[in-house]
Amino acid sequence: MTVLVDRRTRVVVQGITGREGRFHTRLMLEYGTRVVAGVTPGKGGETVHGVPVYDTVEEAVKMHDAEASIVFVPAPAAADAVYEAIDAGLRLIVVITEHIPVQETMLFIDYARRKGTVIIGPNTPGIIAPGKTKIGIMPGDVFAPGHVAVLSRSGTLTYEVAAAMTREGIGQSIVIGVGGDPVVGLTLAEAMEMLEKDSETQALVLIGEIGGDMEERAARMIREGLFTKPVVAYIAGKTAPPGKRMGHAGAIISMGSGSYGEKVEALRAAGVQLAQTPYDIPKLLAKTL
Repeated sequence: MTVLVDRRTRVVVQGITGREGRFHTRLMLEYGTRVVAGVTPGKGGETVHGVPVYDTVEEAVKMHDAEASIVFVPAPAAADAVYEAIDAGLRLIVVITEHIPVQETMLFIDYARRKGTVIIGPNTPGIIAPGKTKIGIMPGDVFAPGHVAVLSRSGTLTYEVAAAMTREGIGQSIVIGVGGDPVVGLTLAEAMEMLEKDSETQALVLIGEIGGDMEERAARMIREGLFTKPVVAYIAGKTAPPGKRMGHAGAIISMGSGSYGEKVEALRAAGVQLAQTPYDIPKLLAKTL
């Protein structure tokens, strides 16, 4: 099985006529993603790279039986776009957009959960099943098919680690950027529940960062025996000063919690191998596999 997506997944691009939507639609098509439709209100009837554009997600889903969407809509209208996709019945929504207000994110994630829709992001590079499909903005050429899953809070580190793994002959079963905001849809622990059941995944790489408690919750899950596959982790932000935001909206140590030390200690206590740099990850994986 492949977690959440496979080569048959039919994708709608919301905001397809904008600069980013147009550019990444071309790259996703070149990778082999089944982009079946685009949506931009008022642009129905146009085409982008041969993909038909509709005024609403409902029309696009009705015409093409789509299952997933990727959102390139600017922040002021992004929440409305997500609600539209949920109400159209899509089961997976990848929200690339940055700077969506946290309260709006919390509300649409709660709505999505009640409707049975999985949201990846916001502020995510997306999801890729190497050699099968990508719904995101990651550079496809650094990934290779294999049996190690990667879950990450950082887009750029995801690419760096995947490239290092690929150079060492270690391919990836699935790679998910969960997003760098304080509140995201799919959490590390929820993704690990799926990966525990995934027959294609033999091991896991976790790329975390300071702020929040997703890594601590992942560690608790491992410690309690709810995730049993080998895990290698890297936590970014070792030298970050408390109270200072470091790049991502969620990467901030506040009220004395979410520090590098707490995350490393929790993961180490759960038996996870900790990499000192992203480039140590392939060496640790080679000892594990």
